[in-house]
Amino acid sequence: MDVLLITLIIIAAVILFLSLLFNQKSKLSVIVPMPEADKQLLTQHVIFYQQLGDSKKREFENRVQQFLGQVKITGVKTVVEDIDKILVAASAIIPIFNFPGWEYVQLNEVLLYPDNFNHDFEQEGNNRSVLGMVGNGAMNGVMILSQHELRQDFINKTGKDNVAIHEFVHLVDKTDGAIDGVPAFIMEQHYIQPWLQLMHQKIKLMKEEKSDIDIYGATNEAEFFAVVSEYFFERPKLLKDKHPDLYTLLEKIFKRTE
Repeated sequence: MDVLLITLIIIAAVILFLSLLFNQKSKLSVIVPMPEADKQLLTQHVIFYQQLGDSKKREFENRVQQFLGQVKITGVKTVVEDIDKILVAASAIIPIFNFPGWEYVQLNEVLLYPDNFNHDFEQEGNNRSVLGMVGNGAMNGVMILSQHELRQDFINKTGKDNVAIHEFVHLVDKTDGAIDGVPAFIMEQHYIQPWLQLMHQKIKLMKEEKSDIDIYGATNEAEFFAVVSEYFFERPKLLKDKHPDLYTLLEKIFKRTE
């Protein structure tokens, strides 16, 4: 009888624990509605958001809120303002918007430097040519962005560049274990070979100065993927006009339709 009583108590305790755990997770998963001021920031500065329908806008807002609840944004020798948080989060969501449930589990913190920095993460001295970087080694789980460039890329409505989107695309690429320009985690396998062929063709033309794609994309396959992804999200109509083959493949990779 005592054994039975003890067993019943243990079962009840386990049920209670699981119930409390479930309720706690449910509370954590509740997304606080986005403040109107933040919606206005999205409306004013993020073209991708502007072009969404009402229901998709709400989804975008929720995912921005979720990202901000999971990833810390810290200013280094600068003050992080609401506009910075919104632009970082929007840049994170844009590439993965058509992948429900996607989270940047490999990212813990985004550091904002006031301006350019060097490869040793220094803000002073020579060779401060870096605008954004995904950290590794001791900096694993950290992204660094130039606050000035983050803002400028969204202010410039006609540009093809966006440093924050560029770095988040690197993280998408990294999900399969390697930043190599082939985002196998999101790309259907039968597109991999056509993508590799097209990528090498485009890089060749870029090196021959026969392309309008930023020459930095010719550095290697990983940078090519990030650079053309910036182009795809910032100026989709222009990319479709000048590089319809590239546009079509990127559309399939990111599962985006007009």
